[in-house]
Order: sequence, then C-alpha cells, then structure tokens
Amino acid sequence: MTKRLSYVLVTPYTIVKSRTGGVLSRLLARTDLELAGAQMFAADKQFAFEFAKLLRDRSPENKIMLLADYIEKNMTPSGGRPHRTLLLLFRGENPCEQLHTTCGHLYMQNVELDALSGETIRDTYSDMIFSQDNPEEVTYFEPAVLTPRNQNEADDDLLKLANFLEGRGNIVQNVTYSDPSKIEQTLVVIKPDNWEHHPSRPGAIIDMFSRTGLRIIGIKVHRFSLAQAMDFYGAVGEGLKEKLAPGFALRAKRILEKQFRFRLSDESLNALTNSFGAECAQDQYAKLVKFMTGKRLPLAGGGSYSQEELNKPGDVECMILVYEGENAIKKIRDVLGPTNPLEAPKGTVRREFGSNIMVNTAHASDSAESYIREKTILKIDENPLVNIIREHLGR
Repeated sequence: MTKRLSYVLVTPYTIVKSRTGGVLSRLLARTDLELAGAQMFAADKQFAFEFAKLLRDRSPENKIMLLADYIEKNMTPSGGRPHRTLLLLFRGENPCEQLHTTCGHLYMQNVELDALSGETIRDTYSDMIFSQDNPEEVTYFEPAVLTPRNQNEADDDLLKLANFLEGRGNIVQNVTYSDPSKIEQTLVVIKPDNWEHHPSRPGAIIDMFSRTGLRIIGIKVHRFSLAQAMDFYGAVGEGLKEKLAPGFALRAKRILEKQFRFRLSDESLNALTNSFGAECAQDQYAKLVKFMTGKRLPLAGGGSYSQEELNKPGDVECMILVYEGENAIKKIRDVLGPTNPLEAPKGTVRREFGSNIMVNTAHASDSAESYIREKTILKIDENPLVNIIREHLGR
C-alpha cells in the first residue's frame, strides 16, 4: 500500500503546558507511522483565519465550526505576541486514520466523566466545558491537538501549511525578556538509538527536559551526513585517540609478550601506540560516526567517499531541539547527566535511557561557544519539512 503524509498540530496551550513530550510519545507508540518532520512556527492572523476558513468551507453544517473558532482565537497573536504551534508530519499507510484514532474524538459531550479512559491524547489533554444552564453551549474548549479526518483534507491542509512556512526560519523567538543578558540558547540532539526500537522514548526525553522550565523555540527531524558527523564529533575523535590509543597498545603489548614469551621495549610500546593503538581509536571514532549516520567510515587505506556521498543525509534519524531561557545550558546538562550513563545520577536522561558512553541517548551543548558551533554545523535555521510536503504533493 502507498505511504502517504498526514499531520498533527500541537496547540499553543499544549506547548506552554509542557505536554509536547506526552503527545509525541502517544503518537509514536500507538501508530506504526514514521515521524517525517517537525517544525515549530508562529501563525499570523492571516494564516489562522485562512486555515479556519478551510475547515468551515469543508464542513459548513457541523460542529467543526467550534474548532475553526478556536483556531481564530488561539493561534493568532495576542497582545502583539505570536504563539508557538508545533507541526508534526507523519508518513505511512493510512496515516489519517491512525492519527485520528490516537488523537481521539473532538467532541465528548455525550460521554460520562468516569467513562473517559485516558487512552487517546484528547482523553488526557483536551477539555470541553458546557454551560450548566444550556447543555448545548460550550463555555471552554481546548482540543490539545488538531489532525485531519481523511487524506484529501490532509493534502489541502499540508499545502496551506507549506505555503505559509516557505522561507520562514526554523527558530521562533516570540518572547521579549526583561533582562536578555541572562537568556541562553542551547541545542539538544535526541540520538538515533531512541527511534528504531523505543517509539515512546523521544517524547519521554522531551518530557524530562520540560522540568527545566525552558522553552522549545526550534525543532526538526534530522539525518546527519557523514560530513556533519565528522565535523560535529571532530574534537571527540582527537580525544579518543589521546585517551584510547595507549590503552589499546598496552593490551596488544601484553598479548604479544604472552604469545612470544619475551618482553617488548618501551620503544615498541610507543610504536604500537602510534600505529595499532591509533587505528583502534580511529575505529571507535568510525563506530561513533556510524551510530549517528548509519554509515561506516573507511579506515586508513580502505577507500574514501566522494564529496556528494559525504554530504548525503544518513540512514538513521535523530531530532534536534533548541531550548531558550535563563541558564539554559546548565539546566539542560543537569537533566541530561554525565557522558557515561553508569556514572549519571538517578533521574537524569542518560541514567534512565543510556546504555554506554557511545549509546547515551542524547547530546547537549556544553557551552555558548559549542552551541554556536553545533547549530552552524547542523544548520538549525533550516528545516526540510516544506520540501517533504511539496515532494509528497508534487507541487
């Protein structure tokens, strides 16, 4: 069956209440869809009203009007400030049906309170309150998420979203701070080990980072190219050589001495360090690059990639997020934990989800300088989501 695209919009209220991680966990764990893209954006009044009109025109006779009213009121700027909305793009078979089932029914006025199970996203996060005087009058409505009912609606909406997002930056800075000098930005990479076999884990990690009180101002699904991974982890490669080469050489020396029954000189140990030890350390670096890209770097003398191959997106995906707020770098790294998960305190991301120094769940910038360097390498201001939509629609 043909794979198609559909979407979920996470509402501004859901985002500010730090429910993004919980929503994403449900969507990934309860469907067999691929998260093809993600982008935070701030709608302007024109887009919100045009999007609401799209809903009204397709269902003029039913209560979709309430949802259209909600979009006009809550996705538009208020007090001169635009609000963040998160677009999540999913690919797979029957994506609209799967997403609609996971998000849940929009209107639950005929459902008894104790009958709600919390199974769907809206069971857990949405609210609809009716007037005591008039059971048909809604006094408060928060849908938590928006998703289309069928593929035709999805395609129409995606075209509208792509046209709006075209040429817009990937970072949403919609807050003016009283003391901007205290505000930092930092970058988080949710690594590939979280995506293939642990569908709810990316959302759980975002949920843990939400305890910092920081704001997500940028997000995208990303595939590291070999060139990006080598640039991103270049300093790590040098560090691995310094840390690991002597240890590998010493182990080789002991094996050789046992095998040939004579003691090697210090000169031989140095030679092993600079040859065998260095190559073993390089192999560890190549494994790190493969972990982040799905592609293996050739060892010395083992061939090379063309420039086009080096710049081609890798075979595994990760998610990149940008957080903003006071002391953002320290707050995120405190929740993340040390590089080695075995040394991380309980309650940190790496202790809860990491396996070893390489497969340690997530990366976070360790300084303002690192953040600038890393966001440049990963081109955080760019997002492929619009291109993915246009390729799907053929326009």
